[in-house]
Amino acid sequence: MAPNASTTDIAARQVTITRTVNAPRDLVFAVWTQPEHLVNWWGPEGFTNTFIETDIRTGGRWRYVMHGPDGTDYPNLMSFSEVRPPERLAYLHGSGDDPDPHAFEGAVTFEDEGGKTRITMTSTFATAEARDYVVQNFHAIEGGNQTLDKLAA
Repeated sequence: MAPNASTTDIAARQVTITRTVNAPRDLVFAVWTQPEHLVNWWGPEGFTNTFIETDIRTGGRWRYVMHGPDGTDYPNLMSFSEVRPPERLAYLHGSGDDPDPHAFEGAVTFEDEGGKTRITMTSTFATAEARDYVVQNFHAIEGGNQTLDKLAA
């Protein structure tokens, strides 16, 4: 059966990264949502962060600046539409600029796999072109994989 146009459109606008980590789901969710843990692993290799506001709950916001190894600062703002421990996070992710052409809807799911946790991160952009821009210019797939490598370590 061929995919319909809406399915194809969504797939062309998404980045999905999946990883199974050797840790229980409750712990992985806590490490993902508590600033004292996030500071130790969040972001690609060589990046550091300054957390300005960390309120990871439904209706909350996480505002931070990622500092690139080349000295570039990347402002980030996540506005959470759903936080369902220990299963799911859903949010709008952007820079805080309005409008933000690179903003996307994000979701992270945490599935129990017998003491391990399968993490699936999905980013859905407004257009395929917006997705491609972020993948090519911000190295979103490579950065997402590096971030999960750091979490797993």
